[in-house]
Amino acid sequence: MDDRKWYQLSVGEVMAILGTTGDGLTEARARELLARYGPNELKLKTRGPLVRFLLQFHNPLLYVLMIAAGIAFLLGKTLDAWVILAVVLATAIIGFVQEGKAEGAIGALRRMLVPQCDVVRAGERRTVATRNLVPGDVVLLEAGDRVPADLRLYQGKNFAVDEAVLTGESVPVSKQYEPLADPGLTPAEQKNMAFSGTFVATGVARGIVVETGPRTEIGKISRIITEMPKSAPPILRKIGEFTKLIMIGILILSAVNFVLGWSLGYEAGFTFLASVSMIVAMVPEGLPAALIGAFSLGVTTMARRNALIRRLPAVETLGCATVICSDKTGTLTKNQMTVRQVYCGGRHYQVTGAGYDPRGKFVDQAEDRVLEAVADGCPDLHQVLRAGLLCNNASLVRNQDGRYEINGDPTEGALLVAARKAGLDGGEERLDEIPFDSQVQYMATLHRGSDHNLIYVKGAPEKVLGMCTDQLVGGQQTALDREEIMAVADDMAAGAMRVLGFAQKKVPVEQAALTGNDLADMTFLGLQGMLDPPREEAVEAVRHCARAGIRVVMITGDHARTAKAIANQTHIGLGEERVLTGRELEAMTDDELYAAVDSVSVYARTTPEHKYRIVRQLRRHGHVVAVTGDGVNDAPALSIADIGIAMGITGTQVTKEAADMILADDNFASIVKAVEEGRHIFNNIWKVILFLLPTNGGQGLVMLGAVMLAPLVSVFAERLPVEPVQILWVNLIISVGCAIPLTREPREPGLLDRQPRNPAEKLVNPMFIWKVTIVSVVSAAAVFTMFLLYVDTAGPVTERVLVEAQTVAFTTIICVQLAYLFTARRTIASAFTFSPFSNRWLLLGAGTTLGLQLAIVYAEPLFGVSPFRTAPFPVEWWAYIAAAATPGFLAIELEKLVRRRLQAKSALIPNGPINSTNKTGNKVHNKKN
Repeated sequence: MDDRKWYQLSVGEVMAILGTTGDGLTEARARELLARYGPNELKLKTRGPLVRFLLQFHNPLLYVLMIAAGIAFLLGKTLDAWVILAVVLATAIIGFVQEGKAEGAIGALRRMLVPQCDVVRAGERRTVATRNLVPGDVVLLEAGDRVPADLRLYQGKNFAVDEAVLTGESVPVSKQYEPLADPGLTPAEQKNMAFSGTFVATGVARGIVVETGPRTEIGKISRIITEMPKSAPPILRKIGEFTKLIMIGILILSAVNFVLGWSLGYEAGFTFLASVSMIVAMVPEGLPAALIGAFSLGVTTMARRNALIRRLPAVETLGCATVICSDKTGTLTKNQMTVRQVYCGGRHYQVTGAGYDPRGKFVDQAEDRVLEAVADGCPDLHQVLRAGLLCNNASLVRNQDGRYEINGDPTEGALLVAARKAGLDGGEERLDEIPFDSQVQYMATLHRGSDHNLIYVKGAPEKVLGMCTDQLVGGQQTALDREEIMAVADDMAAGAMRVLGFAQKKVPVEQAALTGNDLADMTFLGLQGMLDPPREEAVEAVRHCARAGIRVVMITGDHARTAKAIANQTHIGLGEERVLTGRELEAMTDDELYAAVDSVSVYARTTPEHKYRIVRQLRRHGHVVAVTGDGVNDAPALSIADIGIAMGITGTQVTKEAADMILADDNFASIVKAVEEGRHIFNNIWKVILFLLPTNGGQGLVMLGAVMLAPLVSVFAERLPVEPVQILWVNLIISVGCAIPLTREPREPGLLDRQPRNPAEKLVNPMFIWKVTIVSVVSAAAVFTMFLLYVDTAGPVTERVLVEAQTVAFTTIICVQLAYLFTARRTIASAFTFSPFSNRWLLLGAGTTLGLQLAIVYAEPLFGVSPFRTAPFPVEWWAYIAAAATPGFLAIELEKLVRRRLQAKSALIPNGPINSTNKTGNKVHNKKN
């Protein structure tokens, strides 16, 4: 075979290359080719489940937790160790469950291959298993079949294929059988090919199998999904970097602590205990549980807003998206052809309503007047709508959910709905029909009348006009104005509409058959222009995205003119004139595409590979990319994107398996709600981390400070301010009782008025370091002060006094964190500007934490045992502890006041990294405030 593609070859050349004839292959030849090419199925090499599960533990955060568990075991704290390991195991299980996303997508692709199909072998029609199809087989197709392999069509009648799942084309494509010369055609333009997984809409045809299994267009999608590099969500990348930094820092500080203690002459046992205590103190054991809690709460909240999350981190990822790449058909549009304009009798009418819902009005554009009764006042409009109703094989039904659906061709469905909007309903008996044929480009029907019968014709305007000698104007037959009619048709087509012309003819009541010879001397009735309209809510959603600093990009397999028209109606790429087509993309290198993607918002006639390349280059620019879609053609791009969003109603199983999130209502507007929720979740995660780390930082400073001060303060040589088991309790109760309720903090106002966070922004930034340092230092100072003050005022230093002093210090840590909790609810706004009762879970958590601490302090008199080595201290010391905890609250309130005033002077936007776009389209990154 030369360099030509299958669609460029004649049928004779295809048969010669594949060694077949119109009688098909012999069974012996089919078996030989099956051995050579392999079965017609999609294969996927995957790691075994055990290997995939073990790889979940290859995570720096889990390393830190496992170290903490090991230390707890060494200290004999078995219960604490098992709690930490339970967190590790839960995290690994969640990762394991989510690992199979690509495998699920391939499984769904496999299911698109039909189990059996009809072929011709050795001149006989046979039914064979689809997996046994081989190149050279002659396949027989009819309406309702799913195409079993990639076929070069060579014979058929009225044959059209619904390719929406593969190309995004919303209208069934009429096929032809002659070779096509252009070497650069996309699958949507290869009119003599039928592709595996698509559906036969009408007619019958024969085709020669040219590609099977992984070599089909769907097979190429499978390969893209399996071979694409896997990338972690932004939040997990940031947390991974953050935990590596924590792990290194903890080990370095612990080593310094050990060396320092050893050099000061302390016993190895004491120094080791202090170093181990520091590790336990500084490991944020509760962080994974708090993160999972935040993600899980987001999943529940989003589900109530019709966004179903398949992978937990996707909850947050959408909140930092900078670009949303959307398919057109079924995502931005209804995927329901709708008549929008009618021209008849020299007048133009606009049709309101969208989709298959038969509610709408007709507006006379010349008079800007809504027509109340089409049948009575507008005979021309009545007749052209009646023609569309009768010359029609579709039916309109209402399903159990109350939604209207079309059985039949979408174009005919649009004509049927337009007639229903005018109150028309068919009833005339049909006597005969000439079906639509792509070669003649028209359809005709014959109907019984009272004193005469009627022929109706619909088709391409130029074809219908060629049958006409006059036109209907004001209910009367007048001279035909071909030039005006074609000019109107061209204007409609320029607006991305599909335009059909209509005509009628009266014939004797005795005529009961219809032939092509009858289609002459007809009366032209008018034109109807239709398109797949944008969703009203999608238009508003795109506006919200613009306000939120998110750029919307349309990537479709449809025509460039249609794509640009829908883009204009939905306000995508305003001010941009350029539309990149699949042919242009084919000719571009990755670097050329990289240079173009930031200035082009509309792509047309694309293939799955094109979408994949576009998303890759956008990510190269540093964008966090979300991709929406519903067809098989969207699956590769959904898989490579930072977050893939599938349509729940119209989406194929392939896209749902490849996606991170599914829109239950297929509503683009739900994405905006999910964006808001994602930003809210990140805010709460950020607050949780800012709340937890000072706990660990303060305890670490206490351990390090005790060793450093031991030469000056002799009591530290005998006893650390807090015991390791007490540190474990602090980390556990603060995480569960305070940090997890903090994830339920209500949404802050104006989340969608902010620009997306800079994806390159680190978790550890100046604001982070400053806040953690302030609270850690205040916490450590409070602990040292309370411990030493108690020892100094309690009289002789006995074992009992030291235990009570430790209990005071231990309780001080808890109270400092409780005081800090109420200002940590906002990173910038003062705690005095919002209701303390707006988060009841947080109040409950704080109360429970304090109650449990009381139980621990008074465990000895209450229960006769103290598992945390505590002893009751005098009641008046609670006042001192409350006073010591207050600076943790006041210091952060003062820090926020200073930050707000600095922001007011510099006009910076608060609360997170900002990624805005200036007038020239260049990205501007501002630092986090």
